[in-house]
Amino acid sequence: MQVSKEQFEKWVAEAIDNVPEKFQQRIHNLVFFVEDYPTREQLKKARLPGRKGTFLLGLYVGYHQSKRLDVGPVFPDRITIFKKPMESLCRTNEELKKQIFKTVRHEIAHHFGSDEKGAQKAGRGQNFTNPPQY
Repeated sequence: MQVSKEQFEKWVAEAIDNVPEKFQQRIHNLVFFVEDYPTREQLKKARLPGRKGTFLLGLYVGYHQSKRLDVGPVFPDRITIFKKPMESLCRTNEELKKQIFKTVRHEIAHHFGSDEKGAQKAGRGQNFTNPPQY
């Protein structure tokens, strides 16, 4: 399944906007990107070399909020959402949109310091009060 990059980016923006206000107020110095595939460097950071990297849906790179020190201006943390791997896992637009929402929540949880288990719960909506209805 494939959608246009514009549509995919629109759904990513909707997913970001859907994060509950109490979490949005705590997001600082964070930018989002949409890329077709992860780079080799990103796969290395995620510890997913080779073919395993074809299933990397999102990646958070930065210093999560709980470890951040006020040292002045710093480059923003980054969340990158990967379009092509996500499309390869989904059969319908509805599935793709749900996966985008789950992945955005998962990566934002890492921004707040969640380990992989906590981020998986956030991706399922368990750490958010109002998960999206489809």
